[in-house]
Amino acid sequence: MLKRKIEDTLIDWKNRPKHKPLVIMGIRQCGKTFIARHFATENYKNVVYINFIKEPERINAFTGSKDVDNILLNLSAQIRGVKFIPGETCLIFDEIQECPEARTSLKFFKEDGRFDVIATGSLLGVRGYGDEIRKRHRKLIRKEDTGINSVPVGSEEIIEMYPLDFEEFLWGNGLTSDVIDALRKCCKEETPVPAGIHIAMKKYLNLYVATGGLPAPINAFLTTNNMNAVSREYQNIIKEYRDDMVKYAPDKDKPHIRECFNSIPKQLAKDNKKFQYSIVKPGGRSETYMGSLQWLEDAGIICRCYNTDITGLPMEGNAKDNVFKVYTADIGLLIEMLGPGTRADILQGDLGGFKGAIYENLMADTLHKKHQNLYYFQKDSGLELDFLVRMKGECVPIEVKAKSAQAKSARTVLKHPDKYGVKQIIKFGDYNVGREGQLLTLPSYMQFLLNLQPEEIILEPIDVDAVNAMAKEILYQ
Repeated sequence: MLKRKIEDTLIDWKNRPKHKPLVIMGIRQCGKTFIARHFATENYKNVVYINFIKEPERINAFTGSKDVDNILLNLSAQIRGVKFIPGETCLIFDEIQECPEARTSLKFFKEDGRFDVIATGSLLGVRGYGDEIRKRHRKLIRKEDTGINSVPVGSEEIIEMYPLDFEEFLWGNGLTSDVIDALRKCCKEETPVPAGIHIAMKKYLNLYVATGGLPAPINAFLTTNNMNAVSREYQNIIKEYRDDMVKYAPDKDKPHIRECFNSIPKQLAKDNKKFQYSIVKPGGRSETYMGSLQWLEDAGIICRCYNTDITGLPMEGNAKDNVFKVYTADIGLLIEMLGPGTRADILQGDLGGFKGAIYENLMADTLHKKHQNLYYFQKDSGLELDFLVRMKGECVPIEVKAKSAQAKSARTVLKHPDKYGVKQIIKFGDYNVGREGQLLTLPSYMQFLLNLQPEEIILEPIDVDAVNAMAKEILYQ
């Protein structure tokens, strides 16, 4: 089976005293159901699994009273031989978006405390579940637009699951931690990667781009070693996405969602990759397509990269809501959309084609799976940097290029530190580790090593007694 980083998150959740029911949300086919069932089987003596799509009759168990004993009684009447053992049972509510009553019941399972509950749901069907699912979104979906209510805010823990990142892909292909630790050491010490590892890692990266991060295509490759099998899996997945566009989207957006989705390769083919509604359809306007694009983002299919003309923090505060690029949330989706022959080109090392779209989408894929909001720098003067990230309390531009020479924008920004406040730029491309002044060049396969964890903040304790003493001195002087 494919090892996933979310397994550590699940273990931490289980080990926390008085933990809440857990809701795992994510794009379709990212492995939510498999990981929930595998984790429960490994960590509980008794597992009760319910799939509300395959077993719609189970919905009846949650109607009426939400008392936990009543729910368990109803389930025991429906499921032959089921057991509910306090402290040893995990209930899995799969496709919970199909049963809002089950979502509401999580509050009562939390208050009851006898059983652990893991719910899974596709982002495609949970638009009405509010900010807590995708807090980074600027635009909120109105409750009255969804028909879904009674979300148990505060009674559940929500995590979002993503497709496999490059490191997980390497695990799946049998690479040991020694290899990854060696790469991390070269990156930290800024020393070139030995030629043998460097060549192998370039091939693995091309393979990852060709297969993407969704488990079914990866398993198809590992089983058959055949890219046609990978393509068939992606065709099935994209068909599911399109079916769900019809099933879950508001009626007013249904005609336009597919148009927005299909336009992504054309949007990224332009020299200026800013998303333009007129590319979706001649004469297209934001009023027509804004909701459709938002739906695709809420579904986890795309991620937006917002423009800012300031290289400073906080990037969220400087971003322009109406100027953005659009990337697929998983690189494999874009490759499938680019058509036959693209995978063959990539496996032969032609990753720099399509006007840099693949390079940029690969970086967006990496940052998105690191739970990062995406930003890029561009000014009317023509200066542009592909991405901006926060590292160690500073805004650090990232360039993704095929050539090793400094781009004009990077040179300009580095020459004027007082104006732009940039101390270094990191550039990823088809070359080894190196540094030229403030420009650090890294091979593209090192993107997953970016350390974007928030800075640890340690506060000195406040001497309360001293503060009280000083206050008394002031009062009695």
